[in-house]
This record gives sequence, C-alpha cells and structure tokens, in this order.
Amino acid sequence: MQQQKYELSHEELQKVMSTIDIPVCPAVVTDAMKESQKDEPDLKRLADLVANDAGLSAAALKLANSALYGNGAKISSVRKAVERLGTKNIVCVVVSVALRSSVSGLPAEWLDDFWKRTTLLAIVASMIARRQFGISPDAAYTYALFHDAGIPMMMRRFPKYGEIVDNARREGKLLADAENEFFPCSHPIIGSLVIRNWGLPSILGQAIRFHHEQDAYDLPDTTLPGGALSLIAVTQVAEHLMNDILQEQDLEVGDHLFEKALAYLGISAHDLEDLQHRVETAIESNPN
Repeated sequence: MQQQKYELSHEELQKVMSTIDIPVCPAVVTDAMKESQKDEPDLKRLADLVANDAGLSAAALKLANSALYGNGAKISSVRKAVERLGTKNIVCVVVSVALRSSVSGLPAEWLDDFWKRTTLLAIVASMIARRQFGISPDAAYTYALFHDAGIPMMMRRFPKYGEIVDNARREGKLLADAENEFFPCSHPIIGSLVIRNWGLPSILGQAIRFHHEQDAYDLPDTTLPGGALSLIAVTQVAEHLMNDILQEQDLEVGDHLFEKALAYLGISAHDLEDLQHRVETAIESNPN
C-alpha cells in the first residue's frame, strides 16, 4: 500500500478548505493549552479561565462528579473540580465545550443529541484507554470528541447530507462509504483539519484522518503511527459496544474494524464481556 494514496495534494486541500468552513480556535483553548504546557501549570489560572464561562464551569463540575472521577463527595466549586480533574483533564473540558460552541446553524435538538452522544463516547473511550497499557486516557477523550466533529460541519454545508445518512442507514452502508460516493470531502478529512487549525497534537489529526480506512491496522508506522492507531482502536471498541448496548445501528465502525481493534488491543472474549458490563455502567451513570 503506497502512502501517497492517503495524502491530500495542495489543490485537494485548498478545495476542502474552500468548501467547508473550518472553525477558528477560540482564545480560551489557546490560553488553557499555553498554561497546561508550562513546567508548573497554575491551577488557579486554569480555574479562573473555567469559572469565567458558565458552560465550562458546568462541564468541569459534571465530569469531576462523574463515575470516572467522582469517587468522593460531590463538589460544587470550580476550583475543587480543577484540582480533582488535574491539568490535562481540564484542558479536555475546555476543548470539548469550545468545540461544541464552534458549530451552529443546525437544528438545536439534533446538535444537542450529537454532542451528548459524542461526550458519552469520549468518556467510554477514556475509560477503555485506562485499562490499556500505554494509551493516554485524556488523549483518547480528546480524540473521541473530535473524530466525528466533521459530521455537523458536513451537515451544515451540504443540504442533502442528512438524506444521504438516512439512506446509508436503510441500506446498511457505512457512513464513510456514503460520504466518499456523494461529497467532495469526508468528515475524517475535515476533523483532521480542525485539529491542525486548533494547534492540537498532530497524532490526533492522524488518527482522525485514518479512522475509517478499512486497512488502517495494516498500514506501516510511517503512514499511521502506533500511538494514533491505539486511539482509533479504543474508540472503535467503545463505539461498537455503545451501539450494541443502546441498540443503535452501527454506521461508523462495522464488524471488520471492530474485530481488528479487539485484536490490536489484545482484548479477549472474557475481557470483552467485562468491558461491556463496565460500558453499560458508564452509560447508566451518565444519563442524557
């Protein structure tokens, strides 16, 4: 498999950029990332950034009191939420809220459902990453948030996008295949460009770019580094299990990539059963 198959030419890149409105990185994300990258991040500074925004405050408190982190007493202070979550997780909160706020112009109910499910998937992917060696839970959380971020941007840009998605659901076709058939770009490409524009780690962009490729697990490390593939794998397992538990049709992963992800992560049948129980618990403890 030749690497150039997956590379966008300058002309193709310009075509995508002129077709889709890629959101600009909000200042609060830049500020939070700069603070987090210091040798000694100032938690008070991060807490102030979060406290100045009602949406950020609510999201931080919700995550701090969730099953992932809320093993102690419930808290209501943003500063205590920041202390409980730590620097990396607070940056995840800032990025997720900013991403959600960056997309508008679509029916409010559809957007609300989309982001609720995306946030739940990020929590589940992070939980699975915690049970794997060498996979960063906060990176998995951020990747899961962004990996489908191109979908609402496609929905906003192309009036028939929703119709194509519905047809794919009826025909049992994967979303990526439908996009490639009908549109000049796909949500993985758009998502990877958002990562680049927002100055987030390039490994996230690589993972997003390749997460629908059927041969992703066979690509050389020079094309898709193992760290990026690990993020793809934990999220594909999370998404497939969520679809089963919620009895929703799988438009994203499919059986082939799910089996590849399980093999890549070394998850046995017994491990999978235990993991499914944990995912069910996470879903029950994070109602919409």
